[in-house]
Amino acid sequence: MTIQAMKPIKTTKNVDNTSSGAEEEQPLSPVARMFHESDSTVYIIVIIGFETQLNPEVIKANLGHTLLSQPRFCSLQVPDEKRGGELKWVRTVVDLDNHVKVPTLDPNMDSPDKFVEDYVCNLSKTGVSMSIPMWDLHLLNIKTSDAESVGILRVHHSLGDGTSLMTLFMSCTRKLSDPEALPSLPMNMKKKHGSSSGGFLQYFIKLFSVLLIYWNTFVDVVMFFITTFYLDDTKTPLKGPLGVGSTPRRIVHRTVSLEDIKLVKNAMNATVNDVMVGVTEAALSRNLNRKYGKMKKDTGGAEGHNNLPKNIRLRATHFVNLRPFLVNEDVSEMIKSSSKVKLGNLIGYVIFPFTIGLREDVLDHVRSAKATGKRKKATLEALYTYLMAKFFIKFFSAKWASFPTQTTLWYSNVPGPQEEVTCFGHQVAYVAPTCYGQPNALMIHAVSYVNKMKIIVSVDEGVVPDPHQICDDIEESLKLIKNAVIEKGLVDCYDY
Repeated sequence: MTIQAMKPIKTTKNVDNTSSGAEEEQPLSPVARMFHESDSTVYIIVIIGFETQLNPEVIKANLGHTLLSQPRFCSLQVPDEKRGGELKWVRTVVDLDNHVKVPTLDPNMDSPDKFVEDYVCNLSKTGVSMSIPMWDLHLLNIKTSDAESVGILRVHHSLGDGTSLMTLFMSCTRKLSDPEALPSLPMNMKKKHGSSSGGFLQYFIKLFSVLLIYWNTFVDVVMFFITTFYLDDTKTPLKGPLGVGSTPRRIVHRTVSLEDIKLVKNAMNATVNDVMVGVTEAALSRNLNRKYGKMKKDTGGAEGHNNLPKNIRLRATHFVNLRPFLVNEDVSEMIKSSSKVKLGNLIGYVIFPFTIGLREDVLDHVRSAKATGKRKKATLEALYTYLMAKFFIKFFSAKWASFPTQTTLWYSNVPGPQEEVTCFGHQVAYVAPTCYGQPNALMIHAVSYVNKMKIIVSVDEGVVPDPHQICDDIEESLKLIKNAVIEKGLVDCYDY
């Protein structure tokens, strides 16, 4: 099959476009500098499965008017002696041979899936040289269990966050059903327009909502400082020690049904994120119960059904996209051209508690996640953590604004394309982004694509040696929660 290159899209000149050289010789933003700290040298790594073999020459030809239209993808990060060695962006000429790697592979190898997994693990042992722009792309023409070939994009987190990189990826894709059409945007990436009805009751509700947000923010800020200086998570088998940010990562992924997640979402009047957090909470409870049970057995104790210690404190650093708060941007306009995509790190985070325990009603995990999620939506905690990080980095040191090591895991949920797409003429089978270099031993990503949800687990194997088991637990927990919804009659028979 002949793969056609994606035609460049004609666009009008935009004086505000960052590709016009606005970032030339500009210092890195405070948040971008934070990703260069010793225990937070974070890379985003995106594993993309394709339904066809990859054509490296076609991909290289298209990178010139997509990724390389972004100044950060063709700029060095150079110390500025005038600013005490602070890093700045300096444009350079990009030699794609330094960035696009096409290894020669044995098509008859015993386990292609294990090879790709080991390949990604080996990438996590290194970084991209600062003598070139800090990204690279690895093209593996090898058939795995869920793809005909695999592309691995590695990007230093200082270039942009997950939302901006997903937007950039979507600008490089076209609908499989219509090669000239852009992919549809997930609903929660679109602008929302609220109504403005009047009346005393409406005014009172708005006033109460504002006061509630300020109160919740005050409580969360106090808890943030208590966590930073005192309150650590319980030392469970999932909690890593200090210093794990520099350790290699084992990255695995699993596909589950997005339709099953939506079934639970509709039945419980929740969001997709509520369901995924609830499923993750249930899965980690199962995983820890198994590990504590094994510990009891190994020490000669009785192995009971519930092996979990009481009052386990387990929290996630849950990342939040702040673009709706900080900028006025139309994502549908940006994806028309990759040069219009605004990269950068406009992310904050909230400290999200997980209730670890074996529930008699497995739906309580979703109810708990929904209640916590509703409260976290009525707070400015994410905006506060972003602004405080900028403040401390600008006036003190990036070490003062480092990510919390007191939590057990990092968690993120990113929406992807709603229909099947092609990238530079290659049909995409799945998209699996995650990170390495973070100061936590466990990270879980959830990314949707068409009617599937990809779960990506990134672990320090020295702390969490069973990432595949965590995927199994997530898959089994979703199945149990879905069955519980059906058995309790919370959905109409036509919904499944």
